[in-house]
Amino acid sequence: MTGAYSNLDYPTLTKRGFLLGVALFAIGALGELGLTASGLTVPAWERTALFYIELSGIVIGLLSPFIFGILLPLTE
Repeated sequence: MTGAYSNLDYPTLTKRGFLLGVALFAIGALGELGLTASGLTVPAWERTALFYIELSGIVIGLLSPFIFGILLPLTE
């Protein structure tokens, strides 16, 4: 479905945004799990970066369907 004023493909943007959020969440969670399981000592900023990657994955994964699947198509 393309909009009247633009050529945005909202279903594709919704799916890709959600998959990006899932991928970021998986990278952050598996990174933290791997560091914990291996017992490596890493600087605190690396654990913080993995936490923020995981958190941004959750936010992107939850907001993408609402923005590209509901909000923007309603504004057309």
